[in-house]
Amino acid sequence: MFLIKFLPLAIFTSALCVLPAIANDKGESPVRELTGFENLNESQPLWEFGVGGGAIEVADYPASGERNFIALAAPYVVYRGDVFRVGGENGMRAVVVETNDFELDLSFGGAFPADSEDNTSRAGMPELDFLFEVGPQLIYRVKDYKFKNGGDGRLKARLQARAVFSTDFNRIDGRGFVFEPTISYQQRGVIFKETGLRVAFSMSYASEELQDYFYQVDSSFSNSSRAQYDAKAGYLGAALSMGLSFPIHKNIRGFLTGSTQFHQGSANQDSPLYEKDITYSFGIGFVWRMYTSDTKASW
Repeated sequence: MFLIKFLPLAIFTSALCVLPAIANDKGESPVRELTGFENLNESQPLWEFGVGGGAIEVADYPASGERNFIALAAPYVVYRGDVFRVGGENGMRAVVVETNDFELDLSFGGAFPADSEDNTSRAGMPELDFLFEVGPQLIYRVKDYKFKNGGDGRLKARLQARAVFSTDFNRIDGRGFVFEPTISYQQRGVIFKETGLRVAFSMSYASEELQDYFYQVDSSFSNSSRAQYDAKAGYLGAALSMGLSFPIHKNIRGFLTGSTQFHQGSANQDSPLYEKDITYSFGIGFVWRMYTSDTKASW
């Protein structure tokens, strides 16, 4: 069922891959990550395969007072084609335009589900299913930094607009749109030679359909402690996140990540499902790179 449901997205992405992207003249990408196995001046394998795992604790949904703990381990694949790319902080994307400073692509993302039966505020309401997103994003390399004692840094800006869908793997429902501008800074090799640091700040704005999904309370689900509420479009919240990547072994890297979400002033602060002005997430994980291609990526 999973493959059948996502087949239309896979076909659409494959179709994009046959279109020629505007190539990067200097063999460099504005979204080149500094937190992986290679430094900025090293060529990356066209593909790599390995095993990754980790655990993360997050709020059930934006401004939720209850939390969800997720742990998993699975194979991972990274592919760095000229057009179709999988893996890294930017997930899966199909590049349409790329220059030394800009990238325009079609990107994909997702979020884990939350069980309403385990959430006091949403008890008796429909489940919050797995969310997946698809839409264009524009990435701009603002500035690169070289440190005299060694190491590289990069400041980037991103504008992302995505259509959001929910699925219980029996059906897919449209949940509107989300718009998210982000500014991020990453560096590697400044404090420790092979340690990477990433800091990002983002703001999110959502259509009424997505706000309904999180905050709407229909009359059939209202009670003495949960008043009926009609959600509206607008500001969803902001997030300040930080990630640290470090070597454990030659082919194994560890990751620590943390994020603070700020919901004050959001469009649906008056919803009975809005509980916290500030929420947090924490995660830890690893990646074991087992196989890499001899062929190098062109960017």
